[in-house]
Amino acid sequence: MEPTGPDLPDRITACLVGAAVGDAIGGPVEGYSPEQIVERHGGRVHGIVGPWNGDHWRTARPIAPYHKGDGHVTDDTLMTHALIRVYAAVRDHLDAYAVADHLVPDLMTTPRWIPELEAEAIPLQRVFLAEKWIVARIHYGHVDPREAGTGNIVNCGAAMYMAPVGLVNAANPKGAYAEALDIAGAHQSSYGREAAAVFAAAVAAACAPGATPTSVIDTALSLAKDGTRDAIDSVAEAASHHRDFESALVPLRTAVTPFDTVGQDYRAPSLGARRPSRIHAIEELPIALGMLLVGDGDYRHTVLGSVNYGRDCDSIATMSGAIAGALGSGAPPEWSKTVAEASRLDLHAPATTLTEVTQEIFARDVHRRRVHESAYAALTATP
Repeated sequence: MEPTGPDLPDRITACLVGAAVGDAIGGPVEGYSPEQIVERHGGRVHGIVGPWNGDHWRTARPIAPYHKGDGHVTDDTLMTHALIRVYAAVRDHLDAYAVADHLVPDLMTTPRWIPELEAEAIPLQRVFLAEKWIVARIHYGHVDPREAGTGNIVNCGAAMYMAPVGLVNAANPKGAYAEALDIAGAHQSSYGREAAAVFAAAVAAACAPGATPTSVIDTALSLAKDGTRDAIDSVAEAASHHRDFESALVPLRTAVTPFDTVGQDYRAPSLGARRPSRIHAIEELPIALGMLLVGDGDYRHTVLGSVNYGRDCDSIATMSGAIAGALGSGAPPEWSKTVAEASRLDLHAPATTLTEVTQEIFARDVHRRRVHESAYAALTATP
């Protein structure tokens, strides 16, 4: 068979590095509007920038004491790497119980370097309330892990770190969707859980030989349910008319607005924000897919569009960067080098680990399939 793009190890590396770099570039402008970003930076963001409040980041509201900027990754990357460590421990497909048995203890007990805090701390001290919920519900509340996400605010908390699930299920979007849905049950419900599953499926679809942004979106639409599907469809249609993110910023926001519960002022959510719903969707995944289409899968164009969109742009850029990477378009080396050095992280080590685990899981899947085929053949054999 003729090669049709990068091999699996290269796609896994480009996906995970791309997610981290997108996260780091989007972090310092998270929560602001495109207009505010232009005013603050004298134009659009074209790469790694410093903290929004400069040297006063430790005390500036509303985000103190986090050093967002200068190439520091945020909780999106911390959670993604934590999930990879769970895969490294289990070395098989995961479920909600793996979150309880491995992810929760990791968040609670193991100090790690937290770039935004510029200190070593347990990850639980950095993640936000929607992620602290996992520990509160499972460790302290003893809730069944499969149901622990019920009652949490509905946001992109679970979706933002599901890229590893798509990579473990590379070229098998349905498998990625089902596995992420199970894992995310420990964290989210409603359209937050749905977005986690669809994002994992999109990453898996991007790994397929010959995949394109359009084929990724078509796969997402084939699996997504309710408001999540409608939001992706609306944003993708709007994105199809643009090849430059500058012209796409307002149309994409307009397309997703009917499905968004947060409201126009991102820092002052509406009373209906983040509540379970069959007709709504998180904003981040549809916009990430829209920017992927606008950028035609090119990493730089896709991620910069995601960053300059503003609002929850670190998570948008995490997702779009992951999918672009899985398609084979990696982050510019100068960006990844700066992020790795600033964050004091080896961005390639998690990819190496996940590649090894993915190959083990695939071999185990093949064996399980052969056992099933043998049993079925015996059941259906003609006497």
